[in-house]
Amino acid sequence: MTPRSLKEHPRVNARTETDDRPRIAVLVPCLNEAVAIAKVVTDFHRWLPAATIFVYDNGSADDTLEIARAAGAVVRVEPLRGKGNVVRRMFADIDAEIFVLVDGDDTYDAREAARLVDFLLENSLDMVNGARRPMVHGAYRRGHRLGNHMLTELVALFFGRRLTDMLSGCRVFSRRFVKSFPVSASGFEIETELTVHALQLRMPIAELPIAYKERPPGSASKLSTYKDGYKILKTILWLAKEERPLAFFSVGAAILAIVCVVLGVPVILEFMQTGLVPRLPTALLAAALAILSFLSFTCGLILDTVTRGRVEAKRLAYLTIPLRGDVK
Repeated sequence: MTPRSLKEHPRVNARTETDDRPRIAVLVPCLNEAVAIAKVVTDFHRWLPAATIFVYDNGSADDTLEIARAAGAVVRVEPLRGKGNVVRRMFADIDAEIFVLVDGDDTYDAREAARLVDFLLENSLDMVNGARRPMVHGAYRRGHRLGNHMLTELVALFFGRRLTDMLSGCRVFSRRFVKSFPVSASGFEIETELTVHALQLRMPIAELPIAYKERPPGSASKLSTYKDGYKILKTILWLAKEERPLAFFSVGAAILAIVCVVLGVPVILEFMQTGLVPRLPTALLAAALAILSFLSFTCGLILDTVTRGRVEAKRLAYLTIPLRGDVK
């Protein structure tokens, strides 16, 4: 389905005389983005005229805060460093019907974000993810692209394959998503948590390709390929353990069982032929691995029951929040 233009959509620009709360909130976490932030705010004012732009400064050492305010954004400060901490504060402070989360480095086109908003509204979705398509060679660093692909595949292994760009910095959410999302990440792991939350609750989500631009001269990325990549990997494994314990512990059980078989089968064959067990330490190790494999699988079964109850509670909390409409 081809989305209608944003200006034609009756929900986007609809306001009442008594409702001065923005229906669309553009959330821009920032750290030292003085070079790009004015253009980001100006572009979003142009392409999402019904929206209020919120810029949350995360302790910038440059003039990001003053420039964003002069450009027409509502500026606030979050002293706890890390993108996850900023998003947690944004989701708690701001109320709207539609939330647009975008980086403040001017790598995402505001016109594309408006298209994501339109698509979310037309299809009554809870999240639309912007899958990055580089406009110029080098806009999307090879190391970041490879790491994103590997981490996205790992999430797909545990939670299902519904997105191709898990770490995109441009997403649109419904109020129901934002107000039911328990943020625990402190840094760039936040994108992983956002993705897993949607996949775990089987929310109606979609992904659209969007143009991805190169950073403007003088702007530097805050994402460390290896350091932040390691943190994201740890977050994925932690979420897999917490939210998919049966699959997580079954993998461990399978590995232990394979090692047990490799070590134990020769001992058993030798015993069947000679009636002796000359490699007693190997036999004991194989037996211990078999017990550990069984215990790992049992832990997964028990924790899976507990997790099912938690997911049902999260789902009920999610359903109590209106998708849009009467927002107080």
